Amino acid sequence: HDEEFHKDEDLVARELYDKVRVLCWIMTSPGNHQKKARHVKATWGKRCNILLFMSSQNDTTLPTIALPVGEGRDNLWAKTKEAFKYVYHHYLDSVDWVMKADDDTYVVVENLRYMLSEHNSSEPVYFGCRFRPYTKQGYMSGGAGYVLSKEAVRRFIEEGLPNKKFCREDNGGAEDVEMGKCLERVNVRAMDSRDSLGRGRFFPFVPEHHLIPGHSDPNFWYWHYIYYPSPEGLDCCSDSAISFHYVSPNQMYVLEYLIYHLRPYGINHYVRPGLTPNTPQPQQLSADNR
Repeated sequence: HDEEFHKDEDLVARELYDKVRVLCWIMTSPGNHQKKARHVKATWGKRCNILLFMSSQNDTTLPTIALPVGEGRDNLWAKTKEAFKYVYHHYLDSVDWVMKADDDTYVVVENLRYMLSEHNSSEPVYFGCRFRPYTKQGYMSGGAGYVLSKEAVRRFIEEGLPNKKFCREDNGGAEDVEMGKCLERVNVRAMDSRDSLGRGRFFPFVPEHHLIPGHSDPNFWYWHYIYYPSPEGLDCCSDSAISFHYVSPNQMYVLEYLIYHLRPYGINHYVRPGLTPNTPQPQQLSADNR
């Protein structure tokens, strides 16, 4: 009920909403429709140009799209292929970018558009939290969410899926790894999504995990997988961070409040006209050069 208080704060964001059209599809399952997915819809999901929930059963309250696949981790790759096919056949003409996220991913959609605004969706590219193994160019973590250009989706569906040498035909394998292998084979480039100061934007865990030094063991698999070295502490994460994973429904509302409502008095967060996503913003510089 504080719309008046925040009136016109989003003028730049509204302009980008029309210029950088993002479809978000959420990987969910019947047991999570009410437990998790509805909280995505109530928080960050409403900022996508188009929001779709991909499941194996119909649910008119979200609503969901019932894909012809089984549930469980062993079917995630099959579900991902079917979801992208659905998007390709029904929505690709009306969007520029397609983001896949889980029902426990939290996304700052305005920051996603901001990063994408200097890229062309007719280029074969995709972005996310980049991991090192299994492919030459790395692959994007599934939980942190990844975003494909319109051209990347086209190549995946038209060139990748029909060719079993390019894309795994059966349901097995890790969804994000298989996606990475397939996209590499159809010459979709895995991009660097860090900001101009080298700080990450897509994260496979909750903020606490990345922000608190020593929170995770140095031998934790993440440190061996991550493509770019990532410091712990406040330097871990961009001021224009895009996503976090393993976010509980309660935490989604906490993030929603902290990001979109809480304002420190006397401090303006603004983007100067003409600033590109790779230009450090004034508040970034002052924070980092203290």
